[in-house]
Amino acid sequence: MKLIERQAVAGLGKTLRDQGRTIVFTNGCFDILHAGHVTYLQAAADQGDILVLGLNSDASVHRIKGPSRPVISQEHRSQVLSALACVDHVVIFDEPDPGELIRELRPHVLVKGADWAEADIIGADTVKQNGGRVERMVLEPEISTTIIIDRIVERFS
Repeated sequence: MKLIERQAVAGLGKTLRDQGRTIVFTNGCFDILHAGHVTYLQAAADQGDILVLGLNSDASVHRIKGPSRPVISQEHRSQVLSALACVDHVVIFDEPDPGELIRELRPHVLVKGADWAEADIIGADTVKQNGGRVERMVLEPEISTTIIIDRIVERFS
């Protein structure tokens, strides 16, 4: 099963490490899934054996992105993300950031967009202290959920 419960993360990490699998972790809101997300997730998956995606809960997205977000519910976002072949597991988290999730999973590779400075990537220190690495992926230009929403509003208003 791709969607795992938040409390099962530590056990999943231990099992995968015991199997000698390289765990890759990334996280985000993934509100309106688009080509930029898919390219990013495929590149993240290429960094190891198992890609675990931490998905911000609806409440978390609302806190981060504002009162009009998310557009798509966490149930629907997790369903769509779970359907992607490159994503092995999805875990919804409600915390303000994925720091605790990363500490529990103990991934070998932490992936974020290149728009994040490594010093600002939450969990980077944890991953590196455990012998892992941080990868910053170049994002698709001119595509984001915010840009898509703005285009829709502009065209239909």
